Amino acid sequence: MSTVGKALSLLDTLSQLNHDAGLTAIARLCNFDKATARRLLVELEKHGFVEQNTETRKYRIGSAPVRLARIREARYPFLRIAIPFVKELAETSEETVHLAEFSGGTLSTIHVEDSPRAHRVIVEIGTRLPFHATASGLAYLAFSDKKHIEAALSKPLESFTEHTITDPAAVRKMIDETVERGFSISSQGLEAGVVSTGAAILSPTGQPVGSITIAAPLARARAATLASFGAAVADTAKRISEKYYGPERPSGTRT
Repeated sequence: MSTVGKALSLLDTLSQLNHDAGLTAIARLCNFDKATARRLLVELEKHGFVEQNTETRKYRIGSAPVRLARIREARYPFLRIAIPFVKELAETSEETVHLAEFSGGTLSTIHVEDSPRAHRVIVEIGTRLPFHATASGLAYLAFSDKKHIEAALSKPLESFTEHTITDPAAVRKMIDETVERGFSISSQGLEAGVVSTGAAILSPTGQPVGSITIAAPLARARAATLASFGAAVADTAKRISEKYYGPERPSGTRT
């Protein structure tokens, strides 16, 4: 791995922690020796990508990524455009709705609207969404090209619950069903007791750039409810795409 790759890997690891971390912990999590980790942290701190607490000597994400994110959003306002649609879907469904974007080979949650109900699904910003184990991921793969699908399914598929589908052939069947329906369904693939329906947000070329998903407790996920949620997420994904890119775009196809 190049030096740049190591630095980005360290930064990504740090971004997934919900607390400050010391040098030893960071080195262990990144599988680096302490000297390498220290050198990378020093350079990242110089450029504002990490910050060190002067009292605890522990590290956290710095302000530079925030500045870059704001610049990107100002120029390509995907989040600003999509949020009103996410809010609307959360209000009508009364379930948790989350928006995901694909970047750097990973599908991650970038916005969440919580359900108003006491019994609800909790999704955190920045959550990585495994392609095979989530409605978001299945929706994304359903409209990806075959090369991307093969790459996602060629590596060992991690099991997160006793219900996670890890057989590539079974996942491909779920992808085909998603294409036919226009939305995906994942039952307890990532977390037990949670059922989700998702739809891909497509670019003008018909390729997915992200997804929108309704996540509901299993107790409320009846077949008729899932069908209704599926139609709603598919319609919302289409409206987000039209608002962001314009109404003239091809329908998604796999090549």
